[in-house]
Amino acid sequence: MKDKEKKSTLSGRQERYIQPSILMGLLSKPCYGYELINTIHLYGFVEGQAPPGMIYRHLRRLEEDGLVVSEWDTTEAGAAKRMYTITHEGREVLAIWVDYMAAQAEKLQRFVAMYGKNQK
Repeated sequence: MKDKEKKSTLSGRQERYIQPSILMGLLSKPCYGYELINTIHLYGFVEGQAPPGMIYRHLRRLEEDGLVVSEWDTTEAGAAKRMYTITHEGREVLAIWVDYMAAQAEKLQRFVAMYGKNQK
């Protein structure tokens, strides 16, 4: 399988984990969308800088679903910026994601171990 084919196969999975990555990014402190764009790669589901359109689309959806709230921050000079904060419901959804990921990680580790046993 060529590198391009591998990337294509895995790229759909990248967007699947944007929601929990955004919620995780907001867990420790409120952030601007720009901050999330620049730091979301730390969670390992996006390579490089996240596409701004994708992040803002997800932020709008998360806000519509009541998982984040936002307000305009006009304290700094220049244009106002939208500050996002995770809600109580967002924290609950993130906990569900973490439980799901832990279960998936366990299954993946079991799969890799079985593969290793069959390689001998």
